Amino acid sequence: MSDRITHILLIDDDPVFRLGLRTALQAFQDLLVVAEADTGTEARSRLGALEGTKSVDVAILELALGEPNSREQITLSGLPLCQGLRREYPNLPILLLTRESKPTVLAAAQALGVNGYCPKGVAIATIVEAIGQITKGQSYWQTLSSLPTVSYKAAGFAPWYQQWRNSGFQQFEAALVQVNSQLQNPGLSNWDWLFWTGRRRELLVARWLADQLLPASIILVEPSRESSLVPMPKPETSLTVAPRAQSQLSPKAPLLERRVERTMVKLQSGLSNLSGVPLELDILQVEKRAELLGLVFQTFEALIEDLRLSQVTPEQLPHKQQLILKDLWEASVTDFFGKYYTLYTENTQLEVVTILVGNYPIVKKEIIDKIPLVIDLLYHRLFDSSLIIDNVSYPAHTPEAIQRSELILDNLIIQIANGVIQPLLNQLADVESIKVNFYHQNLMSSREIARFRNNLSWRYRQDKLFGEPQAIFESRYDLFILTDTGIKQTSIYAPRRRELERLRGFQLAVTLAYELRDALSPRVQAAVTWIGNGVVYLLTQVFGKSIGLVVRGVIQGIGSSVQEARFGKNPGRGK
Repeated sequence: MSDRITHILLIDDDPVFRLGLRTALQAFQDLLVVAEADTGTEARSRLGALEGTKSVDVAILELALGEPNSREQITLSGLPLCQGLRREYPNLPILLLTRESKPTVLAAAQALGVNGYCPKGVAIATIVEAIGQITKGQSYWQTLSSLPTVSYKAAGFAPWYQQWRNSGFQQFEAALVQVNSQLQNPGLSNWDWLFWTGRRRELLVARWLADQLLPASIILVEPSRESSLVPMPKPETSLTVAPRAQSQLSPKAPLLERRVERTMVKLQSGLSNLSGVPLELDILQVEKRAELLGLVFQTFEALIEDLRLSQVTPEQLPHKQQLILKDLWEASVTDFFGKYYTLYTENTQLEVVTILVGNYPIVKKEIIDKIPLVIDLLYHRLFDSSLIIDNVSYPAHTPEAIQRSELILDNLIIQIANGVIQPLLNQLADVESIKVNFYHQNLMSSREIARFRNNLSWRYRQDKLFGEPQAIFESRYDLFILTDTGIKQTSIYAPRRRELERLRGFQLAVTLAYELRDALSPRVQAAVTWIGNGVVYLLTQVFGKSIGLVVRGVIQGIGSSVQEARFGKNPGRGK
């Protein structure tokens, strides 16, 4: 493989397999999974999102996307995806890494222009070889013998149908190009961004529906006597990552450049705050937000490497945790603003970094001390320690442990970045040069800054009084994570009994209120249900029948009077 990093899109509906393959590929510095998808629609969406930022060099695809109980339907559903990718991205190499092994289906995929094929279960070295070969413009079908002939016919469709369909899809593509160009505008307001992202989703869904309802062609497989696969030898190794040698300190240093590259891909995919919780980061320009988060990540990796070189022991690590976080925060502040960044206001010289670093006690109390599971992450990174997930211990190199460590690290990066911006908002929020260089254009007026700070202040009060005791009582941590679409919030289970025992005052009252609600809610609900059923019975069975009898008597009386008047049966006239 060349020195250039090959960016990979992984399309598979099995999240465990995706995580295992991504982990295995991490051992190769020139391979990087930049996006994942479990459906064809999501794959197209990922490609569209990365088109303007990070190009995809190869797509690894599972043909059998769908319900595992309908095998024949699964197989045929993967072929239109191959056809669509080949039509929309003609220069994108496609490698099948699939459990499908039927010769006719594989032949159809090859006829569609798929560049290579590997069965699931082969050694990771084979997959890497196939990726390298197809990215060089070659094919990788050595494991197959002569395949049946496959042809594509229009299934009797008239030429006007094909022209009409092609014209419609060209309009889809033109509209998507326009929408993507609007989304790349750095000066886009929040309302405009919401409008254009919604418009893009509508176009993608409409294009997918049109592709399903208006098929371009039908695959006709011509049978062949020699349409069988060559028996494949049993792979010597499966798609797993060999554990590292047992030692106190993990001997293999992390690949800093590799991790920075992967994080930058996530940062470029979207930085909108989708958590619904106000964050200090929200005030920054998008470019500055990505710069700060990337800088915090690089600083953390450098600290990890320094700890490795210093031969820190597991016994020393808990005592160094606060110093590590302080160094991480201070280094991030210094690097982001510049060590000698100076402001001149009203004949006053302000050393920005000195002012911000002096606010460490406040940042420590409000943000840094509340970052959860930092010591678990350090043990995991430095000593390959297992992680406890839902009361189950997972070894360091299992997919579950890797995924959990990524969640903890994402939250650490985001919270440290919030800590970098918090003293800026407290001390230098309305300085004009700060606003011009760092703030989002919609948050530059004094009124918007005051509103932004008030929202943050209210969020901290609400969390302290209600959010934290509720999370402790429910044995969970709320983490901010980086996703392909933006910053989101997720919750993970963690025992917090000691913290629950230390709650006092109003926070303890909140937990007691939740406990009382949990105790009374089923009983109150049962009582309300019983009373409601009684009211319904009275209204339907007692009052309803009584009213019905009265109404029926009235109707009968009216009917008798009408009948007597009709036939002249008046008692006075007979005399």
